[in-house]
Amino acid sequence: MVQSYLRHGPTQAFGLVCSSSSNSVFDGKLAYVPALEDILVWDVKKGQMLAMWHDTGHRAEVTCILRSPKKDQFAVGYADGSIRLWSASAGSVITTFNGHKKAVSALAFDGEGTRLASGSQDTDLIIWDIVAEAGLYRLRGHRDQITAIKFIPATSDIPSTSTAFSSVMLLTTSKDTFMKLWDLSTQHCIQTIVAHRSDIWAMDMNIERNIIFTGSGEGEVKAWSMNTEAISEGLTESDTGEINKIILPMATLPLSSRHRVSQIAFHSDQPFLAVQSHDRSVELFRIRTEEEVRKKQLRRLKRAKEKKDKQPPNPQKEDAEKVEEDDELNLVDLFTPHVIIRASKKIRSIDFGIGSKDGIQVMTALSSNCLEVHTVPIHSKSKDPLEASRMYTVDLPGHRNDIRTLSLSSDDQLLASASNDSLKIWNMKTTACIRTMDCNQAICSTFLPGDRHIVVGTKTGELLVYDVASSSLLETTKAHTATVWSMHVGADGQTLVTGSADKDVKFWELEHKIATEDSTQSGKVLTLVHLRTLKMTDDVLSVRYSPDNKFLAVALLDSTVKVFYRDSLKFFLSLYGHKLPVLGMDISSDSKLIVTCSADKNVKIWGLDFGDCHKSIFAHEESVMQVLFEKDSHYFWTVGKDKMLKYWDGDKFEHIQRLEGHHGEVWALALSHYGKFVVTGSHDKSIRVWEKLDDPLFLEEEREKELEALYESGTVEALNRPDLAIGSGVGDGIPEFSTTTEAAAVSKQTSETLMAGERIVEALDLASEERRIFSEYEEAMARLSADDAMRLQPPPRNPVLAAYDLEPEAYVLKVVEKVQSTALHDALLALPFSKVILLMDFLNIWAKKNWNTILVSRILFFLLKTHHYQIVANRIMRTSLIPLRKHLRTALQRQKEVIGYNLAALQYLRHRDQAERVAHFFEDEASAEQVRLKILEGKKRKRVNLVS
Repeated sequence: MVQSYLRHGPTQAFGLVCSSSSNSVFDGKLAYVPALEDILVWDVKKGQMLAMWHDTGHRAEVTCILRSPKKDQFAVGYADGSIRLWSASAGSVITTFNGHKKAVSALAFDGEGTRLASGSQDTDLIIWDIVAEAGLYRLRGHRDQITAIKFIPATSDIPSTSTAFSSVMLLTTSKDTFMKLWDLSTQHCIQTIVAHRSDIWAMDMNIERNIIFTGSGEGEVKAWSMNTEAISEGLTESDTGEINKIILPMATLPLSSRHRVSQIAFHSDQPFLAVQSHDRSVELFRIRTEEEVRKKQLRRLKRAKEKKDKQPPNPQKEDAEKVEEDDELNLVDLFTPHVIIRASKKIRSIDFGIGSKDGIQVMTALSSNCLEVHTVPIHSKSKDPLEASRMYTVDLPGHRNDIRTLSLSSDDQLLASASNDSLKIWNMKTTACIRTMDCNQAICSTFLPGDRHIVVGTKTGELLVYDVASSSLLETTKAHTATVWSMHVGADGQTLVTGSADKDVKFWELEHKIATEDSTQSGKVLTLVHLRTLKMTDDVLSVRYSPDNKFLAVALLDSTVKVFYRDSLKFFLSLYGHKLPVLGMDISSDSKLIVTCSADKNVKIWGLDFGDCHKSIFAHEESVMQVLFEKDSHYFWTVGKDKMLKYWDGDKFEHIQRLEGHHGEVWALALSHYGKFVVTGSHDKSIRVWEKLDDPLFLEEEREKELEALYESGTVEALNRPDLAIGSGVGDGIPEFSTTTEAAAVSKQTSETLMAGERIVEALDLASEERRIFSEYEEAMARLSADDAMRLQPPPRNPVLAAYDLEPEAYVLKVVEKVQSTALHDALLALPFSKVILLMDFLNIWAKKNWNTILVSRILFFLLKTHHYQIVANRIMRTSLIPLRKHLRTALQRQKEVIGYNLAALQYLRHRDQAERVAHFFEDEASAEQVRLKILEGKKRKRVNLVS
């Protein structure tokens, strides 16, 4: 019999408010923030999480969030180069775009929300068509990560018959110090500016689209003017023969901070500009009106005149002052410092909320896993300087620092997690944070018997006893002179043992004493009474009682584990073999095995009877931080700095399962007392629950899956190598011609697109074989007369086609239609040329039968463009291409007629509604005054006298 295990799977992830991997979006009420691979929606006023957008099976971190002009849609970029369009109302993925090889760093929608531009760490810029769900083209030119993108609507009048887009300009900035302006109609860069001496980190444009601000790594903000006339006229030469520049330098905006400028943002409807530096402050500038600027100019001239009257005349100095004034005047007068917002921790990103007459809201997402919303007053009632006030903070549902220790209550209902700043109690059913207590530099913790108290060991050597019900600190005991690395409650529930870096192992008894007058508690209060001390030769890193209460195991800094008799503290065994210190250990429920994990990346299983090492396993790629046995079994769990959680069989020394999910070192591990789930805490500030499922797991199948995944990832990486041409062997090293061009096609092979290509090939083989068998049968029957005795029954249909009850041609179309629109081109690239010829035959049949003409056209045009040279090089294709051209033209003509008919009907409806003076068609495009005039132009109503 092959032994099977039960599979574990991720079920919950909590403890995150906002991760620092991406920017956040705020609409005045709801905050859309990154939480590692998920998006969380917070109601900032209530501090309540309303939704979590999670794509099952996807583990890459969120790196960029952008809201579409269609308010329900969000574009989210990930660390693996993919972009997902989310529906906010449904909380589900609309479509997935794959084109970048590295993390997506910048996103921008055009004015209508129909096109999306994405920039990445791979230096490429890709334009996506949201409606067609396809990549239009890739633009190359930057030499480093793209940091910001903006669409610029063209002012030129484009005729209605033109196929060009109305938004033809794109502005991009990069870490390579360049700012580039792209013409999307020609797919070329038309202006490159060396904007700063160091990396450009931020860029934004004002509402009028005539001033651009860029921020650099040196803390410098520069302003640039946009020449709208040059955009409308195109690239024209001046009288001197130079090409007119579209973007021109203006001036530098003075800042109070010299840190890196991380973000520049204009308010959507209020005259405010925010500049976020790479520290805890955000500088807010108010944009003055022309009238205010003129008033200030007059005041300045008046003061200068008064000053001049008092001083003797100096013509040279006057001219210099005038020139300097003219240079600095425009920008400094227009953008005046308003308020500096100071956050409690380092700011990751900012976003404006709704603005009112009294003030505007600014949300700051902090790198310490919390959100803050500040209100900035617009006008001051007194002469005092304006100050921003903090309105809301979302910080309770998460730790500010790494989660260093976890412990579960005996009934698995409560989870205690402690970090450098706080101790939090979580309800395991609802994953809600029900208690938060201040706790300084926690290292280890445990629930005491009865689950009413928690003991925490700190870096300063103190033992802190907390009461869960009242959220109060009952007692602080200075137990050790150095860090308390480990503690464990004995099986009798009466004693606690602690191990410290001061080389002492101390034993404590749990007692209840009558509360003093100073205590916040009444009645009997739990206290720790020191019983005895065991002196060791080196720092104590871990201590553990055996479940049968016979032994005490102590792990030392010298990489050994000493085992003592619990009652007499006499030495029993020494376990040596690890090359680096043992960081964690555990003893099995039957007290027969002890497992140790070390910084040398190994896990060793020892017999507790003779101290012999049963097995040494290379368990993790980095230090193994903690190990725990499952109750009543020899299965155990390990966590490490390689972000992995692993499940092992301690009898057969087999690796059962590897669980990925964390994005940082895993410090803490806690196991359910009933063996139902595992909880892990990490450097990424998340707490994850892995539940035992009913799904059986077989080791051979698991290893096969791992090998397949490894092979697929290797294949995909080889196909995506930029130095190889499409269709070349992996080792050819043929340089791809398109890498030298400025514009290229959008393609990226993934395991999904390869699988889709394989499914299309299988469907083509199956359908062509079925057609061949039936054509042979029909030819044989055609040679025989109607009453011939040799006439046979038709051959049996293929079981797959019979099950779907489809003809071969319809089955292939069904398979192709199931391929995601975004992955179709990449799936077609995976087809060998022989299958392309076969697919052409099916395209001809689909066009003839008028099946999904849009899809047929898209596939045909892509295949002709990709395999142009092979197709024109032989005559075989003529037989299939000539009828295909005829049938597709007929089908497209039919589509054109239908669209023309529908357009005519829509125009008729519009004219009829205009005649009936219905205003709702004009609400979006005309003001109320224009609608009123249009109504008055119609026929006046007649007054009729009714005679009774």
